[in-house]
Amino acid sequence: MSRARPPPLVTGISPNEGTAWTKVTIRGENLGMGAADLIGLSICGHSCLLTAEWMSASKIVCRVGPAKDDKGEIIVTTKSGGNGTSTVSFKLLKPDKIGILDQSAVWVDEMNYYDMRTDRNKGISPLSLRPSNPLGIDIDKGKLLQTDMEQTFPGMSGDFTSENFSATWYLIENHSGTGFDQLRLAANNLKKQANKKNEGSLAYVKGGLSTFFEAQDALAAIHQKLESDGTEKVEGSMTQRLENVLNRASDTADTLFQEVLGRKDKADSTRNALNVLQRFKFLFNLPLNIERNIQKGDYDVVINDYEKAKSLFGNTEVPVFKKVYAEVEMRIGALRSLLLEKLLETPSTLHDQKRYIRYLSDLHAPGDPAWQCIYAQHKWILQLLQNCRDEFITGQRVGVGALDLDGDTRPSALRMSHTASLKRGGSLRTPRPSTWRFETPQQVQFVEKLSDVVIGQLPNFWKLWISYVNGSLFSETGEKSGQVERSKKNARQRQNDFKKMIEELTHRLVKLVRGALLPATLPPGELGLYGGWENKTELTGLWVTQVIHTVRCCHDALATLEIPNDLLQVIQDLLLDLRVHCLLVSLQHTTEDVKKLAEKEDWVVDNEGLTSLPAQFEQCVVQMLQSLTEPMETKPGEINVLQLDLAQDRASELCVVIMKAFISCMEQLSMKTDSDSSHTSMDLASPNTFSSAQEEFSPTPEQRLLIILSNCQYLEKHTFINLAEHFEKHGFTGTEKITRASREAVRDLDQTLFDAYIQRKSDPIVGSLEPGIYAGYFDWRECQPPTGVRNYLKEALVSIITVHAEVFTISKELVPRILSKIVEAVAEEMCRLMHCVPSFSKNGAMQARLELWALRDAVACYLTADSNANFRQALEPLPQLHSGADKKSQEELLNTFKSGMQLQLTCFQPSSVQPIKR
Repeated sequence: MSRARPPPLVTGISPNEGTAWTKVTIRGENLGMGAADLIGLSICGHSCLLTAEWMSASKIVCRVGPAKDDKGEIIVTTKSGGNGTSTVSFKLLKPDKIGILDQSAVWVDEMNYYDMRTDRNKGISPLSLRPSNPLGIDIDKGKLLQTDMEQTFPGMSGDFTSENFSATWYLIENHSGTGFDQLRLAANNLKKQANKKNEGSLAYVKGGLSTFFEAQDALAAIHQKLESDGTEKVEGSMTQRLENVLNRASDTADTLFQEVLGRKDKADSTRNALNVLQRFKFLFNLPLNIERNIQKGDYDVVINDYEKAKSLFGNTEVPVFKKVYAEVEMRIGALRSLLLEKLLETPSTLHDQKRYIRYLSDLHAPGDPAWQCIYAQHKWILQLLQNCRDEFITGQRVGVGALDLDGDTRPSALRMSHTASLKRGGSLRTPRPSTWRFETPQQVQFVEKLSDVVIGQLPNFWKLWISYVNGSLFSETGEKSGQVERSKKNARQRQNDFKKMIEELTHRLVKLVRGALLPATLPPGELGLYGGWENKTELTGLWVTQVIHTVRCCHDALATLEIPNDLLQVIQDLLLDLRVHCLLVSLQHTTEDVKKLAEKEDWVVDNEGLTSLPAQFEQCVVQMLQSLTEPMETKPGEINVLQLDLAQDRASELCVVIMKAFISCMEQLSMKTDSDSSHTSMDLASPNTFSSAQEEFSPTPEQRLLIILSNCQYLEKHTFINLAEHFEKHGFTGTEKITRASREAVRDLDQTLFDAYIQRKSDPIVGSLEPGIYAGYFDWRECQPPTGVRNYLKEALVSIITVHAEVFTISKELVPRILSKIVEAVAEEMCRLMHCVPSFSKNGAMQARLELWALRDAVACYLTADSNANFRQALEPLPQLHSGADKKSQEELLNTFKSGMQLQLTCFQPSSVQPIKR
């Protein structure tokens, strides 16, 4: 189909720019033959047909819509010409920022108001807006507290939209760090804004001039129409006729729609009735629903329904509603009692306790359920601790699940640390057998169960209190509410009461442990409540160490909860007393162990003349010191036990007692008879047991003396020095006092045993000299010329050689000391015998000199100053030899004696083999 007219052509628009809803005049050619011919008009892509007013084929008036494009063409579409073209364009401007106090000639859409704070359009109320920065410079807020500003400017405000605006407050708050140049620029900005405001009325009139003209034309046309209508028609004004028409239309509408409207009213009434019935149905079914949800445990649903019913019918005056609501309140009261009963049940988890407390709070339960729960938990933990003691004292199991070993609620790592504590350090630590639980002393099991109770229950008790303090019992997110604030207020009032609870728990724990291990530290009046362990076996140092480890683990577990140190100080005091007790008990038990070492003496001598006894004694003491490593270790917050004067003195005394106990043990061994030694039990752990059993070695009393003497020398030179180093290494003080007392005791024993051995060996030799000299009625004045050394002297030398052999077999180091003493005794006896002779003949003098020289030369290696003096004094009564022949004869006889007994006298020569130093 061909068009009848050419397409429209836009050649001008006035104005050519503006904001949305600006009224424009479009001029051109072929713009339509009438208003009905105009079917389309778009500016910048937005249709403006609704506001278009066709004036003529060359003129159209319309308003610009809110287009997306900033600049675009004007397109006119007509039925007769189709889509047109444009030779001009229109520029769409952004709207000015209009404040809530600015004048505007057009209506402002408040639902799409311009937010100057975020520079974004938001659908917010204009009352919530704040004006832009009035100074026009960067804001530099200082770090000032709002409370300080309120105190400085009472009754004023820093908000410049407020009636009490304070410019000083505003500058301090927003421009405390701004320089003077910036403030000068801000003053200029304020002046510009003031000038602009003064010019606002004129601009307002200019901007709304066209609107005023249009309104004036409309009002004039209406006025003219009314006047002409009133003068030309007699039947009334146009408004009266309009009123009549409207009344007739209303009557006709009522007649037509009366039935429909009646049905509508009836439907509305039915609908309202159903709504009311539905509302009543919730209330009538609520008691049954509450009972069902309680049985299912859906307490949240019950609380929500109750809150809803309370808000709807809590203040109702309708009797039926009041009756049903009273039954609801009765069911809710039963639920409160049920929840409170569950809350106070023990044992229960922390999660359940918090849940029940929150339920009771939401149900507005009377009192303070959280504090009631804390109080109940406190009493229950105290009862658990006391039940532990009653269980072990009476030997009956108390029906508390938390005390079962199989139900241990502690972390596995903590239980493992308790179990493995006896495996540390030294050969005394042996792995626990499968029957360890039955072999463990009752006191140790008791302390471990106490620790299980404390570590299993006290952390949850403390966390419950913390939740009560910070209000998280009532709000998981920590948001503020009336319940949270009341909880914090109650917690502040009950801080001292809770502190007393913690003190009572820690004191009860400490007193129960003291009653089992340190009853002497309890007052007599409390022994009946916490004591009762008199029939139990006393613990050794190793088991006390296990107890210390358990108590330390308990203390560390409580310290991790950030419980104040002053509440845990009583446990630190207990640990100090336990560590001192462990030290003293270990030393006392070591004394008993040392006394039993005599039973393990096997009399097997090594190449130094020592048995295994000194090594066993040193090992026993060293193992004792190693076992004290853990209890004597000073943990953070603890006191060094060995720095306490009382503990130092007592430990030094017990160490000296241990040394003297071993010395007494050796003295006891030296006095054993053959019958006693035959019943001595053998040490199966010794590596020489089987060899000694095969040899059936049983030393003589003299050999025992020698062995003990050798051991005494080793103790003084080596063992005591080694032990002193070990004592110092483990922090013991007063080691010099211990070493000095030990050496004095061992020297006294050494001297006693040495004198006993010398007496036993020297008396027979000395006693045989005089009968041997005068055997066969020998007379020094009438004897024959000497032919050699007589047999009595040879026998005496053989006896000395026998002693040498006996001593040398045991200990080479004892040979010089013993033989020197025996030679002194023999020389002293020979001196006495020579001085008892009234006179010597020449032959007698030669015989005596020969024997004295032979004896002196034979034992020359063992001569001392005393024995040399005795030999000189023995030669003094003898007449001197003046004849060379006599001297020569005597020398020949002496050489003959030495050559004849060369083999026997070899043992008296210095040994080339030196003893091996250990």
